[in-house]
Amino acid sequence: MTLVERAEALAVLRELTDRAVGGRGRAAVMSGAAGTGKTALLGVLAGLATEAGATVLMAGGARAEQNVSLGLLNQLFHDAPRAAGLRSRAPGEAADLAEPCGALLGLAARRPLALLVDDIQWSDQASADCLAYLARRMRQAPILLVVAGGQAPAHATGLCAELSRPPHGTRLRLSSLSADGVRYAAAGLVGPDAARRWSSRWHAWSGGNPLLLNGLLEDHAAAGFDEEPADAMAGGTYGHAVVTVLDKGDPPVAEVGRALAITGDPKDVAELLGIDAGAVARAVHFLTAAGVLAQGRFRHPAAARAVLAVPDGETLERLHHRAAVLAFRGGAAPERVADHLVRADTATEPWAVPLLENAARLALRDGKVERGIAYLRLARRVCTDERRPSLTTLQLVAEWQVNPARCTDLIAELLTAARAGRLHHHDALTLAKALLWLGRTGPAEEVLGRLPSDAVAAGQEFLVELLASRPWIRATYPAFEKLLGKPSRRNGLPAMTVPGVRRVDAATSLVRALERRPVHGAAPVGVDILRGAHVDESSLETIESGLLALVYTDHAEDAAPWCDRFLAEVTGRESPGWHAGLRAIRAEIAFRLGDLTAAADHARAALTLMPPSSWGVAVGGPLATAVQASVAMGDLDEAGRWLDQPVPEGLPGTRSAVLYLQARGRYSLVAGHHELALRDFTRCGELLTGWSFDGAGMVAWRLDLAETHIATGSLDLAVKHIEDELARANGLPRVRGMATRMLAATSAPGHRPTLLREAGNLLQHCGDRYELARTLQALAEAHEALGEFRRMATIGDRARSLADACRIPLGGALLTPAEPLAPAGERPEEPVSRLSDAERRVAALAALGHTNREIADKLFVTLSTVEQHLTKIYRKLNVSRRADLPASLVLSRAAA
Repeated sequence: MTLVERAEALAVLRELTDRAVGGRGRAAVMSGAAGTGKTALLGVLAGLATEAGATVLMAGGARAEQNVSLGLLNQLFHDAPRAAGLRSRAPGEAADLAEPCGALLGLAARRPLALLVDDIQWSDQASADCLAYLARRMRQAPILLVVAGGQAPAHATGLCAELSRPPHGTRLRLSSLSADGVRYAAAGLVGPDAARRWSSRWHAWSGGNPLLLNGLLEDHAAAGFDEEPADAMAGGTYGHAVVTVLDKGDPPVAEVGRALAITGDPKDVAELLGIDAGAVARAVHFLTAAGVLAQGRFRHPAAARAVLAVPDGETLERLHHRAAVLAFRGGAAPERVADHLVRADTATEPWAVPLLENAARLALRDGKVERGIAYLRLARRVCTDERRPSLTTLQLVAEWQVNPARCTDLIAELLTAARAGRLHHHDALTLAKALLWLGRTGPAEEVLGRLPSDAVAAGQEFLVELLASRPWIRATYPAFEKLLGKPSRRNGLPAMTVPGVRRVDAATSLVRALERRPVHGAAPVGVDILRGAHVDESSLETIESGLLALVYTDHAEDAAPWCDRFLAEVTGRESPGWHAGLRAIRAEIAFRLGDLTAAADHARAALTLMPPSSWGVAVGGPLATAVQASVAMGDLDEAGRWLDQPVPEGLPGTRSAVLYLQARGRYSLVAGHHELALRDFTRCGELLTGWSFDGAGMVAWRLDLAETHIATGSLDLAVKHIEDELARANGLPRVRGMATRMLAATSAPGHRPTLLREAGNLLQHCGDRYELARTLQALAEAHEALGEFRRMATIGDRARSLADACRIPLGGALLTPAEPLAPAGERPEEPVSRLSDAERRVAALAALGHTNREIADKLFVTLSTVEQHLTKIYRKLNVSRRADLPASLVLSRAAA
């Protein structure tokens, strides 16, 4: 880097050189903080002296040679062969000093001599004495003697005083670069644009120290682009420069720097290192002057990282352990103490294990999962008493958030503890749920069989766990619900906290949705449960159960914003497992709303965040949605690839098994493999009825059978299944809409439009655009069969528009437009917002093809009112007939 803001110093040195070459001895002491350019300036001076005809002899002090007598002087003689015999002779008395100095004066008599010494603070005593002796005798000789360095040691103070005494000597102090100097230096290396953008930060991070600045600039240049945040550009070169500065100081400087990197606070350093506070203050001053510190702290995090990266593991571990003890005694936050213990890789104090556990719980609460896991690993390693199983369970919970596949050893240890009777009831229940996830039903039954169900034996707190877990297991692993005994309530219901009540209510609501018990009002109950929930380990089951209870009661539109909120919460956590679980639910929600692209994207994300091999038996859920979305979009190849993924043997006893079987059956149906489809749909029915899950909100398997029978021409069987489903689908508009559409397919042509319009009304209510598009297609075809071509064109346009918006490849000539459809999102927004609620209800029904009389009957208004509304609607929307009503009205919930 070009010397910047050193013109004045160069002018002084040039003048000294000229006078010395002219026969008038001159001397100078050049000082300044480490890294401020003293060595670089000595190099420039060497060039000036050479150009002036002087012989240049250079030497540099070194900490390792500070006790080597005449070491520095011998370096000067290295390039002076005629003085070689003097290199090993150490002067003691004044008479001895005359000999080497006389040799130097003799060299100067033949040709001007420039003696340049760097790092004078590391000079040996003998060399310093010789140079001081020379300085007093060279005033009439052509000699230039310049020494450079930091704070001189006691034995060199006389030398520095001699060299800086006027008129023959002077002192030069190199200061740090100003903000303008930093900008000028930066422009020369990385260009003016980057200099203008980042120079203020570089000045703040380097303190104007040229060595540190050069490191920052080289790291920036190595990054290769200017849009990167500047703080990310402090890399290896800058770090090396910081370490170089520390090495320039006295031994305490590096120790103090390391201690500051560990504690971050200068007031703790003296006690941490066990050294005098004055020594710490001097080291801090040294590092502050050099631009490494500001107000006792590192100017950039990369500086602290570089200091700690210097190989000295044993010292670092010892300092971290000492820092942990001091932090604990000082009442520091548990996580701060735990961080030091983890870096020390030891925790021998009696308070260490409880503190590590507490810190882990706090870290997990805040979403710092990997940090919490690190605390627990150390705690388990040093714990040898009865607390270890609980620590292992807590680590299992933490690791599960990241990747359940990492938990094999933890589960094995807990299973051993359970068999030995050393596992607390709460920990045993957590273990059992993990075993069920992995499909290991045998060990799960063994663990659950040891749990008490009596409040006296279990305790009130654990009884709440049982009350929440039993319906959750029934809903999630219905084939194994009997593994967990029904809690005894001999002493009445236990007192429950609000989160406990929510857990029980959420699991119970999901079971009720699956069993087809009263579902009216399920949305308000589900929303109320979710309203008070936040994503954490204790509430995850509540959130998942609450969301699915809404989905399986045809309230997917209500579930979507809640799921999005929880996804936003979990995004900032180190919990890819949780994120994957919520993504799988969001995929299912998107599919039930007919947003096929989003469903496929969410399912793919779920299976990427956590690979299929880590999902256990739950993998059936996201795989099912991925298959369903691909089939609905007509991509059977993609659906086949998802079906090629292996699934665990324990899948058939789970809720996700039914979702998977339905998806596989839909693939077979669309692919024309009707027998395979019938087999899968029939198996769905067998599993669900065997579990007493009679609700159709999760899987309407009877409708799947009906659709397959329609495809094979077995209409009587189809009607039987449709009527059976309709009898059970009270309060489920999506299921009733699908059933009514299929019923129309089995009816006489004249009855189909009425049934299909009714199906459309129901599907509008639940927001399923995919099923609505299929219904509109069928309605258009029904009008075509009756010769009602105007209605066919109107409804066909709406079906085509909706199919295009949803990326649904519906077949049929009616859905082949004369002109290419605009991509989704490019169509101008229709001015439907101009309509009042009443007008919107009328318009939506008219858009579905209902006559004015049918609209009046449905909305319980007069025919005249409908006609008046339509007149206003046409005027506001600037259309002249019902066929021109915008397709967006079809999705209006107002008609429901």
